[in-house]
Amino acid sequence: MAGEQLQEMSFWDHIDALRAVLIRIVVALVVVTIALFCAMPAIFDNVILAPCHGDFALYRLFENITSSVSWLPQFTTDGFEVQLINIKLASQFFIHMSTSFWLALVLMFPFVLYQLWTFIAPALYPNEKRGVKTAFLIGCMMFFLGVATGYFIVFPVTLRFLADYHVSQLVPNQISLDSYMDTFLMLIFVMGLIFELPLLSWLLGSLGILHRDFFRTYRRHAVVALLALAAIITPTGDPFTLMVVFLPIYLLFELSAFLVPRASSHS
Repeated sequence: MAGEQLQEMSFWDHIDALRAVLIRIVVALVVVTIALFCAMPAIFDNVILAPCHGDFALYRLFENITSSVSWLPQFTTDGFEVQLINIKLASQFFIHMSTSFWLALVLMFPFVLYQLWTFIAPALYPNEKRGVKTAFLIGCMMFFLGVATGYFIVFPVTLRFLADYHVSQLVPNQISLDSYMDTFLMLIFVMGLIFELPLLSWLLGSLGILHRDFFRTYRRHAVVALLALAAIITPTGDPFTLMVVFLPIYLLFELSAFLVPRASSHS
């Protein structure tokens, strides 16, 4: 049925269908971007700039944990405040627009995937559709979980370390708005994409490209690589903050290994 329906559509029918999907995506993104543009001052004050203050939820959690465990380095929220500066005339306006768009893209991620699904679905058989629907739901949940991890854990830890780091006490840190937003958006999107690793592994496993033996063979190599990645994201000598970043990424590796089938004994 799916093959017959696919054959009934000409090349230009496919182009028209794709154009309709892209138009719906663009219109939705524009509407949500405009709405976020209007609400952006409140979003900046209460969400985006929240990690700049010592009362951010993660900082309070770290302070409570380290104060109750004597052998951990003590973490304090007293006096922590990051003051951003703007050094380019048009930066605040362009950041206002670009942040509205990128946040709209994050919020509309499931809608974008669904629209692409409506374009691809007619070419799939019923059993393939069931698998794709499951992948769609898991992919959306994992993406938002990654974004949340980036916002609540990875970015605040990175900001806290880098904002307090001094190569010399004679050189004070004056963090620009552009630098802050570049790091903020990059880490959040990177974590969103990293959390898609289990879904990607599952898809490659379903196609027979990836097997569980691969993860077992290269587990030690992966631990070293993931530790290096965590050290890059949070370049600190504090093992506690390093583990906070490393553990979620490593758990994703193990989840990916669990979702991938074992290699066939015939191969």
